Amino acid sequence: QVQLVESGGGSVQAGGSLRLSCAASVYIYSMGWFRQAPEKEREGVATIDLGGRVSYADSVKGRFTISKDNAKNTLYLQMNSLKPEDTAMYYCAADSRMTAGQALGNYNDMAYWGKGTLVTISS
Repeated sequence: QVQLVESGGGSVQAGGSLRLSCAASVYIYSMGWFRQAPEKEREGVATIDLGGRVSYADSVKGRFTISKDNAKNTLYLQMNSLKPEDTAMYYCAADSRMTAGQALGNYNDMAYWGKGTLVTISS
């Protein structure tokens, strides 16, 4: 069983930065960050696979960076220039089959999920 534990969420003002972490019990093929704002559908934010391929949602390109530490089985999301519209619950997810590109747009097919960490951006 794959366990994912997120941390690093919090409240910051617009323009600020946060770094999310996701500790995984094992590292499997693709991992990523997804978010869900109140009354909105969950969406892919950034994904990465073992081949090193990364994918980003258009709304975060140039502001967010996904990375991983294979030795620590830890996934990160560095979020800069945060905007109020980035406010959401952020979830770490993993899957053993999909590439980064596939995972970004198919959150329903991600096999494993963390419980999430809340990010709140004030204007």
